[in-house]
Amino acid sequence: MPDHHAFAFAQTLVVEGADAGPFLQSQFTTQPLSLAHGQWQFSAWLDAQGRVRYFFQLLRLDETRWLILLRGGSAGTMKNELARFVFRSRLTMTVDDSRMLRTGDPLPLHGSEVRDECVRLGCGDHALVIDGANVADDSWRLAHIRAGWPWLPEAALGAHHPSSLGMHRLHALDLQKGCYPGQEIVARLHYRGGSKRQLCRLARSSTSADGDLSRAMDDDAHNDVQWLDIVATDDGIEALGVCRREVVAAWRAGEAAPQDRSHSLQIVEAWDA
Repeated sequence: MPDHHAFAFAQTLVVEGADAGPFLQSQFTTQPLSLAHGQWQFSAWLDAQGRVRYFFQLLRLDETRWLILLRGGSAGTMKNELARFVFRSRLTMTVDDSRMLRTGDPLPLHGSEVRDECVRLGCGDHALVIDGANVADDSWRLAHIRAGWPWLPEAALGAHHPSSLGMHRLHALDLQKGCYPGQEIVARLHYRGGSKRQLCRLARSSTSADGDLSRAMDDDAHNDVQWLDIVATDDGIEALGVCRREVVAAWRAGEAAPQDRSHSLQIVEAWDA
């Protein structure tokens, strides 16, 4: 079962200083220096094997400051891991994991509003709000599942290549930029179509007890589906997962649905790697 606490508190990291932009440019899969002030983009930090260590929303606050909202994982851990590569770069990194996440009124996609300690990230028909109010809700999760916006549980950190998470579709991967960790492997997989899994939205028509959801979330490298998020609605279960390509091909051919333990699932949408 997804840990609802993980969706309550925003894991944020502010990187600022004269060398912050070039440093982030050298580490992340996108081009932070090309972001307009007040705009955000999806981005990621990969390991040397080209797997996604962290997936996040990256907001450019001004000329020398960027805010990272992690979509899974610990901001403190990310800071410590990034610090190993700072060397003589003139920058500081500040962790804030005390503010909460909630759903806000509509704001244009990739736009933002920053007022005092409140940050609103535009998601189109809603905003993802980071603030210090003791109020949280995770109703935004269903919209993000339906849009194919991954949130990585602990077991998925460092487990998937960008193509398996649909990052190219989200403009979270720039194949034209210079070198960054894992770039050569990512490019090779992209141009050779080597990803063995792809992002899918799934559904089950019947509602499920918490115990069933817990069993569904048990990660097994041999399962047809590796789960990223599952939400129970009044009409049943909606989920985002990474499916084996053979399973998606069978679904597209009208063959049997994948199995979640003893339960049959329906693939609603599959995004090509």
